[in-house]
Amino acid sequence: RRRWRERAAAMAGPLLQAWGLGAALRSRAALRPLGLLAPPCRELAGTGSGEAVLEENPFYGKYRHKIQELRRSSPDVFESRMEKRNEVKKQPVGYSKQGEFIKCMEEKARPIFFAEGLGTKTSKGGFTKDKTLDSILNVEMVKEKSAEEIKQIWNQYFSAKDTVYAVIPAEKFDLIWKRAQKCPSFLYALPRKEGYEFFVGQWSGTELHFTSLINIQTQGETAPSQLVLYHYPELQEEKGIVLMTAEMDSKFLVVHEAQCLANQVQLFYATDRSETYKLVETFNHRSSEFKYMSVIAELEQSGLGRELRPAQVSDKS
Repeated sequence: RRRWRERAAAMAGPLLQAWGLGAALRSRAALRPLGLLAPPCRELAGTGSGEAVLEENPFYGKYRHKIQELRRSSPDVFESRMEKRNEVKKQPVGYSKQGEFIKCMEEKARPIFFAEGLGTKTSKGGFTKDKTLDSILNVEMVKEKSAEEIKQIWNQYFSAKDTVYAVIPAEKFDLIWKRAQKCPSFLYALPRKEGYEFFVGQWSGTELHFTSLINIQTQGETAPSQLVLYHYPELQEEKGIVLMTAEMDSKFLVVHEAQCLANQVQLFYATDRSETYKLVETFNHRSSEFKYMSVIAELEQSGLGRELRPAQVSDKS
């Protein structure tokens, strides 16, 4: 890991001078959905039981004859109904069987396939240490599902979270992985208002760690990761898919910025264009020939990160 940081640090000077990225990163916080607050429950008035309480009902007189007849002819049925009535009286205002059913289904739907957060440890910087697929997903259970079903489950689960995720076809990940073994690091460009901010991505096993170039220049070997992409090939052979999710430091990156960096991994490592992948090879094996402007040119040609650019307002005055 020291090698890529030393290489990046050596490049930092001219890169930062050329693009004016010497200013410290501004702190940003990812937006989180607001939780729903449930009002305190109130119990219905009246705690009595039996026919005495029934008589307090203004409609008792209308049904008095039928109630007394039921009590004489079928005392067991009458008592059973009175017990059920008392149970209903103990339920809070707003209670309904439908609401209970929905709540039950929502609670059961989460853990049935996913077990995220169980048995995980957090490393320095807030990232999960040894984030295995088993710590997120019930692998044995989803093995009974088709690849398309697993994809839907994975996407639906993470769509409610502020994070980056994907289901990568096996053949595409195979290409990325083979190239990552030969070229474990690369320089990525993230569009900013003032130009581009450069991030270095470094593979460590199936994890891809990102940190900004200025972060490396200022902190050297102690520069922490700001984004980690976790790739899980456990289902690659049997289902033909590789699952991916991420963790990020929300003080420096928001989701759509992290997504832009993740998309660039496929742009440069899974490309069919030899000219594009040649940039990765050059960065790793012929760094003196590497031209960072070529990365920006590829990024602009692909259209990635276009939404990160602020709207250009023309001065008509």
